[in-house]
Amino acid sequence: MKNTPKAIIALALLATLINCGNRLGRSGDPAQSATPKTSNSNRATQSANTETPIKNTGRVIHVLVALCDNINQGIVPVPARLGNGEDLQNNLYWGAAYGVKTFFSNSKDWQRIAQIANPRPAILERCVFKHKTADVYLIADAYRGAEIRRTLADFFAYASGAQGENLRLNDVALRLGGGADLIAYVGHNGLMDFQLANYPKAQDDKRRDAMMLCCASKNYFAAPLKLTGANPLLWTTNLMAPEAYILHTAVAGWVLKESGEPIRQRAAQAYHQYQKCGLKAAGNLFATSW
Repeated sequence: MKNTPKAIIALALLATLINCGNRLGRSGDPAQSATPKTSNSNRATQSANTETPIKNTGRVIHVLVALCDNINQGIVPVPARLGNGEDLQNNLYWGAAYGVKTFFSNSKDWQRIAQIANPRPAILERCVFKHKTADVYLIADAYRGAEIRRTLADFFAYASGAQGENLRLNDVALRLGGGADLIAYVGHNGLMDFQLANYPKAQDDKRRDAMMLCCASKNYFAAPLKLTGANPLLWTTNLMAPEAYILHTAVAGWVLKESGEPIRQRAAQAYHQYQKCGLKAAGNLFATSW
């Protein structure tokens, strides 16, 4: 294999999958673990924001990306420039060829309309994309690799409807976080390494969709996600590479208001296309609903 950027990325992903496999193999069935502790503290955090919540006129997707981090995450180290959790330009899950920022920025379906540095201390960069033919916005946040706990805590909070955030960009006004319609997580499955202190309960009756693109997310995310009331539109059953073509393809189905099964099939087809793993194997890797 030539030492090309994509070859380096492929080797890096192989290393992370091997490590996830070792953890998955010795962890037993995480779905049988103790019931997560719950908390309603997120409600207070949301209500503490005195600004009137924006009412979205279109649909909003909020993507949380935990940057790959050799030092602060339980992964087999990947090449240094891909596994630096502070390096936006080269990070495996953000600036690399199949990272979220790069892949969506190069998409014919999306236009990047904003790029915001350090919107919060834990977030290095926020990119805002507008779909070119539908009234849909996608906000992608690049969390520092060391902040993977915060990334997952925010994911569950948003899925529950907590921590809503207003975002205004010139003539665009959006409600993010718990105000989004689809919440997605991309990165290492930190729940293989730790549990969060508390998991939030549903804050309202709104039906939110969730996508969890990390290794074996159905095994590890099921119990806490159930508490949030969110719908698991797409999650995984085994080891996988959380590259952005999966998110891009799955979101394309969501934009068209497809149900879970067609979106699952889209994800499997995209994974097979890029990974050459066989359509049956790719199909077994993705799941939808409970």
